[in-house]
Amino acid sequence: MPWLIVLLLVLLLFGGGFVLEALWWVAVIALVVWALGFVLRSTNASGSRGTWYRW
Repeated sequence: MPWLIVLLLVLLLFGGGFVLEALWWVAVIALVVWALGFVLRSTNASGSRGTWYRW
């Protein structure tokens, strides 16, 4: 029984570490997309740049 608890704990920690690593990559990709949208935002009819947010 103690081996099963240790095995489940190791599996849980490994899975948690993998999920946290994946979330870091998602955050980095979202930051890059946001930065590109900020830099490459389109101009309006008068030629000036509009706001970079949509709300």
